[in-house]
Amino acid sequence: MFPPSAATAGDPDTQSDGAVDTTADLDPAVAADLRRLRDLSRLLDDSIRVPGTSWRVGLDPVIGLLPVVGDAVGAALAAYVLSVAVRTGVPRATLARVAFVLWIDATVGAIPVGGDLFDAYWKANQRAVGLLDARLADPASAAADRRYLWRVALGAVVLGAAALGILAVLGWWAVGMVT
Repeated sequence: MFPPSAATAGDPDTQSDGAVDTTADLDPAVAADLRRLRDLSRLLDDSIRVPGTSWRVGLDPVIGLLPVVGDAVGAALAAYVLSVAVRTGVPRATLARVAFVLWIDATVGAIPVGGDLFDAYWKANQRAVGLLDARLADPASAAADRRYLWRVALGAVVLGAAALGILAVLGWWAVGMVT
């Protein structure tokens, strides 16, 4: 989904799906975790082809249809994804991006039915693995993570200010209705 720019057809580190093998220079245990994480993300986000289309979904939106239990299973799997990200030793900015992607998935995914449709589209696990692979393939591009985090922080401040403004207007209106 997010192929690293270093992947080429003749590169011996290129896997059969076109992704660069970023596990070559890692501790064997971490490399095994990353391979399991890639397999898990494929299972959760891309394992079932929708008949008559080229669209693929995974088990994540299907599991999410179960009230409460499905969201709890999704959160547990997201915790595993984040723990593998921590063990790989990527920069904190990348960890924050992975956590943000997983947070969006958990927050929107908690909405009954609509959240499950969002899960089928968002594919958070593959996005998180793509972020890890991209950072491990090109460690020098950590500046992109920092820029992304600044944008997210600015967006959060703007949304927070807007929410406070709306609450202030509603409060002012409510006080005016009472008096």
